[in-house]
Amino acid sequence: MTEALDAVEAPLPPELPPVELRDGIPPLTTTPEALAQAVRALASGHGPVAVDAERASGFRYGQRAYLVQFHRHGSGTWLIDPTTVGDLAALQEALVDEEWVLHAASQDLPCLREIGLAPSRLFDTELAARLLGRDRVGLGPLVEAELGMYLAKGHGAADWSTRPLPDSWLRYAALDVEVLLELRDLLAADLDSSGKRPWADEEFASVLAAPPPPPRTDPWRRTSGMHKVRGRRALAIVRSLWEARDVVARERDISPGRILPDGAIVAAAAAAPSTCDALLALPEFTKPGAKRYARRWCQALNEALAVPEADLPPPTLPGDGPPPPRLWPDRDPDAAARLTAARAALALLAEGNSMPVENLVSPDAVRRIAWRPPASADATSVDGALAEMGARAWQRALVVDPLVLALTATAGG
Repeated sequence: MTEALDAVEAPLPPELPPVELRDGIPPLTTTPEALAQAVRALASGHGPVAVDAERASGFRYGQRAYLVQFHRHGSGTWLIDPTTVGDLAALQEALVDEEWVLHAASQDLPCLREIGLAPSRLFDTELAARLLGRDRVGLGPLVEAELGMYLAKGHGAADWSTRPLPDSWLRYAALDVEVLLELRDLLAADLDSSGKRPWADEEFASVLAAPPPPPRTDPWRRTSGMHKVRGRRALAIVRSLWEARDVVARERDISPGRILPDGAIVAAAAAAPSTCDALLALPEFTKPGAKRYARRWCQALNEALAVPEADLPPPTLPGDGPPPPRLWPDRDPDAAARLTAARAALALLAEGNSMPVENLVSPDAVRRIAWRPPASADATSVDGALAEMGARAWQRALVVDPLVLALTATAGG
C-alpha cells in the first residue's frame, strides 16, 4: 500500500523551483533518549517555532496525532512519533513560552493538546493570509505566491499510523514546517504595513482561547445522504446502526466509514427491512466488511424496530437560532430586508478591507441580529450583542455602525 502511495506525486509546475529540505530527511524520533536530544536542540534555537501534526483521518477512530513536526532557526527540523517517545512534558516546557507558527491552527491544536502540547502564543499563517485578502490560503498556494516556490503535496490524507513511515512521507512532513517560518515573516510584514497586525493578534488569541466544541446533539444526523431518509422509523434505523457502528469503530480504533459506509446505513433506512435476513440481503450489507459484524447490525435493526412510536426521533432538531434565510421573506419580511441590507453593507466593508466577509464578522452573528435585533438597535446594544456572540473588538469597531444603519434603515419594513 505504501509503495503505491509513494508513487503518487503531484506534477511539478515547470516555472517554479521546488522547495528542498535544508539538511535532508530528518530521522524519526521514536525513543525517550532521542526525544531528549530534540528537546535540547529546540530549546537552544531562536525565534518562533514552526509546528505541524499528522493524523490518520479516514483510517483510525478519532483525530489522534501520529506525527508531530517542529522546525526552529538554529535547531533544525525534528519529526517526533508521539506514540513511542513517552511523556512530552519536557518538550512542552521548553517551548511553551515561544511563538508557535501553524497553518490552520484550529485543525491541529486539538490533537496537539491531546498529547500535552499547547502554545501560549500563536501565529496562524492561514488566518493571516485571510485577513490580508489572499485569494488562495492553502499552504501550497501560499508558498507559491509568497515564496515563489513549489511545495510538493500528496500525503496529507495518508494513514499516518503506518509504521515504518516511508521516506517520501517524512520528506513531505518536514517540508511543511520548513517553509512556515519564512512564510510567517512575509505575512507578518504585510500585516504590519497594512495596519492589520492588531487584528491578527486578536484573532490568534481567540483561536488559542476557544474552548473545545460541545458534543453534538444527535451526531448520527450528520450521516452522509440523510436527505434521502424519510419517516421517523427510518430515522430510528439510521440512529441505531450509526451508534452500533460507532461502538465497533471505537473498540477497533478504525474509522467508522471503514466499518460500515454511510451509504449502507442510508440504504438500510430507505429500504426499512422488517427482518434481519432482509437487512443482510441488501447489497451494501453483503460486502465482507459489513458481513463481519452482521449480528451487530441485526441487533441494531431490531432495537430500531422496537422503539415505540412516541419515542421515535423527530424529523429535525429544534434550533437555537433563526430559520434558514430562504424562509425569511414569508415568515418575517422585515427581517429579510434587514438581512439583505446588512449583507450588502458588510460586503462593501469587507471589499474595502480586502478580506472575506466571513472573517470580518461571523455570518451566524449577522443572521441572529437581523432576525431579532436589539430593542434599541443602537451602537451600544449592537456592540454588546456581537460581543456576547464572540465577535472580537476589532471586528465590532468596523461593523457596528454599518449594521446599525442597516437595521434602522429597514425599520418597520
